[in-house]
Amino acid sequence: MNILGISGSVKQPSRTARVVSDILASIERQANVSVDTIDLAIAAPILFRALRADQLDEAGRRIVDAVEAADVLVVGSPVYRASYTGALKHLFDLVDFRALQGKRVVLAATGGTPLHGLMLEHQFRPLFGFFGAVTVPTTVNAVQADFTEYTISNPAIEARIERAVAELIDLLPAAALAPGDHHTALRVVSRETVAN
Repeated sequence: MNILGISGSVKQPSRTARVVSDILASIERQANVSVDTIDLAIAAPILFRALRADQLDEAGRRIVDAVEAADVLVVGSPVYRASYTGALKHLFDLVDFRALQGKRVVLAATGGTPLHGLMLEHQFRPLFGFFGAVTVPTTVNAVQADFTEYTISNPAIEARIERAVAELIDLLPAAALAPGDHHTALRVVSRETVAN
């Protein structure tokens, strides 16, 4: 099973990236799978070399292919101007509209106040509804006070992560979680691949 995390933050270090990472770690513990990540702080400059999918170069195509091939997505974004980041929107503008049909998605966000979490319901969930994806009922929304530096330190957020992951596991076919069913994807975007 191919599980892919996407951090929509364009900054490093990133609280959003940490939330996505913690959700992926919880999935790994509970579902006996391997995961991979796309960090838009690194990937966005590659993707913005193309305005349409047919303009993607090889590096950009690999990023979009990874999204389209994923069985499960964990997608997080900081809340910018009442929505997810433009870099994240651009990534999903490049994804084929049929590619995510029936796929499972965990939604996460970080923002300045708890009210920013409304973006998850009013912006994020409709985006994945357009794609025909199945979003997990519980979302994860964290604010700055939930972190110590860039580590989650609020037990309530940790509990929400565990609840969202439990719901995800319930939505997955049992055969997909069989022991030994590991998918080890290439790291789609890292400092090393960008440098090469």
